[in-house]
Amino acid sequence: MYKFLIATSETIIGKSIKESAVCAGYDVTEVKDGTEVIQICEEVDFDIIVMDTALPKIDGFSACKEIRKFKKTPIILISSSGNEHDKILGFEMGSDDYMVKPLSIKVLMAKVNAIINRQTGKRVIV
Repeated sequence: MYKFLIATSETIIGKSIKESAVCAGYDVTEVKDGTEVIQICEEVDFDIIVMDTALPKIDGFSACKEIRKFKKTPIILISSSGNEHDKILGFEMGSDDYMVKPLSIKVLMAKVNAIINRQTGKRVIV
């Protein structure tokens, strides 16, 4: 079972992502702020991280940059900002993808599965 970390302070989005990931067979952990993301990533090896850029305490951009100092775990950033500067910043901080809200959970899960497939060489289908 692949380990999936969701980091968002938005309850509805977190719940939707978690339900889809659990239905797809992922072992899901959910955290609510950037400090928690960094701490849990130091302790647990996740296969994928989906993280909001607008997290309390430490924003998702900064958390992504910190995680990149010690892990190569694929990270998909989600944001309400679709401006070019924020997208570029996300990639510069080390994200593998950047999605703008409102999210299509189906597209998000397709991206998650594509990344897992590439990482593991095994086929994951939702």
